Amino acid sequence: MFNIRTYNKISDKGLSRFTPAQYAVGEDVGQPDAIVLRSHKLHGEVLPESVLAVARAGAGTNNVPVEEYTGKGIVVFNTPGANANAVKELVLAGMLLSSRGILQGRDYVSTLGHMTDAGEMSKLLEKEKKRFAGSELYGKKLGIVGLGAIGSMVANVALALGMEVLGFDPALSVEAAWRLSSQVRKMDSLEALLSEVDYLSLHVPAIPPTIKMINAERLALMKPDAAILNFARDGIVDPEAIVDALNAGQLRQYICDFPEPCLIGHEKVIAVPHIGASTAEAEENCAVMAVDQVRDYLENGNIKNSVNFPETALSRGEGTCRITFTNQNVAGVLGHVLSVFADNNVNVIDMVNKSRNDVAYNILDVAERPSEDVIGLIKNVEHVISLRVI
Repeated sequence: MFNIRTYNKISDKGLSRFTPAQYAVGEDVGQPDAIVLRSHKLHGEVLPESVLAVARAGAGTNNVPVEEYTGKGIVVFNTPGANANAVKELVLAGMLLSSRGILQGRDYVSTLGHMTDAGEMSKLLEKEKKRFAGSELYGKKLGIVGLGAIGSMVANVALALGMEVLGFDPALSVEAAWRLSSQVRKMDSLEALLSEVDYLSLHVPAIPPTIKMINAERLALMKPDAAILNFARDGIVDPEAIVDALNAGQLRQYICDFPEPCLIGHEKVIAVPHIGASTAEAEENCAVMAVDQVRDYLENGNIKNSVNFPETALSRGEGTCRITFTNQNVAGVLGHVLSVFADNNVNVIDMVNKSRNDVAYNILDVAERPSEDVIGLIKNVEHVISLRVI
């Protein structure tokens, strides 16, 4: 029986995938083997020693102390792409709201409640509608920073609308590159992209290299009639610099999912309350993906979509016992473990070893369960962080 502690409201469609015969699930579950959460912040919380994994039902993991957990051998999962369509659609809505006088026209019409003559209202609207004239997206240049699951979907929908798409992503993966249309013009630098675009859409995580990547210096490179859309993370933009650029006429509009005090009430800002992934479908997709990844890890030791451990999977042989262990990524650890098995006549049937930065992860299938003495010897191998017998 595995214990799963939940935070926030996790979709029942996901949680129902924890079979009751194998899992106890709830907010008050004691000695959890894993935690599933959305936005709850774990920084500063004392984590039970029983925790083996944390799954964030969403893409960002800035609410989880990833580095600290890595040192303890705790796998941190996220769900990249599960909410991509929801965010893509909101980005499209943001571009449309920015390009046309939709909100301004709505606000104006709402002031006409005193009018009772439909004919007079029609004449007035015909006269005033030029105040809310906008421009089309067709033919405009959209710059996308970050071409992962969401960025590539935004690129494709923009191309379908007849926009020219420029992209910049120095960390573009092979998988993401396959998803990306060949029509996207890839830029060599962020600065080169900024100088050309009419719209800028940001799709990068909030990590040290991206904090305040859109600042006063880079805003000065943009066209004064450009608009910025930030449906990624608040920290990647300097909001004070945004306000200064808007006030100085160096930027036309800022559309974001992260309201901050300095942005509230500004006529050139459209801010919504962090609803990018807040659709029923996205919440269900994220929950299902998070649960499936936790189950595969707890039951089989396989790792997929971890932000701190390497992707690792091994098909299970019938009748074997599975050993997994995490170690510091230094030479000789796996060899030492294998020698312990050899010295104690433990037959290794199959194995896989992967590493990521400072951590290595290993799955070994052995012919039969080793004795507790042998398990103890492996746990005491220098640089081994954690070990499980599945």
